[in-house]
Amino acid sequence: MSYSFNVRAADKAAARASITAEFDKVVEQQPIHEADRSQAQANACQALDVVPDPAADEEIVVSVNGWVQWRGVLNGDPPARITAASISATASIVAKAAT
Repeated sequence: MSYSFNVRAADKAAARASITAEFDKVVEQQPIHEADRSQAQANACQALDVVPDPAADEEIVVSVNGWVQWRGVLNGDPPARITAASISATASIVAKAAT
């Protein structure tokens, strides 16, 4: 199963909060992603740490995507066993969106 989302925020703290909220949605819709959530979220936050704080006329955009592959049956007995994973994140400083 795969996921992909973007967050746009005024600062790093707001971006981190939005990343957490988006992962909440991913895990609610695709519970298998509880298995890679902490690593994917940490990766997104580490990408965010690389860019500077935005200037007054800028914002932060973070793009996050990933997938897992598994064998077995989800919520079965024995439980599904993840056999592959991909995690990707990009953080960028962009001009504020026109309002």
